[in-house]
Amino acid sequence: MPFARKLILHVPVSNETLLDGFVQQCLNDDVSLVAVVGPGCARVEDIIDAIVVGDGTDETRFLCTTSHPDEPFEDVLNMARTWEFERGDPVEEVRL
Repeated sequence: MPFARKLILHVPVSNETLLDGFVQQCLNDDVSLVAVVGPGCARVEDIIDAIVVGDGTDETRFLCTTSHPDEPFEDVLNMARTWEFERGDPVEEVRL
């Protein structure tokens, strides 16, 4: 089943090696936003960004990421719900 266009990824993740497959599925499913929440979310966001960029030769690989280390979950959910490009589309929560 494909991902929604807007995701909230909860961290910590059970195994960071799962991030490669997660990012590839996001790219395949045309996900627009991955908002990362929880302890260490900024580091996980950086890992996701590095996976998306890869070796930098494929300019079609794009995914907007944000991290929210000190924000209440409801604020992050509201940000995702009102995300400019898919306003009104569903937001999916993901745990790896």
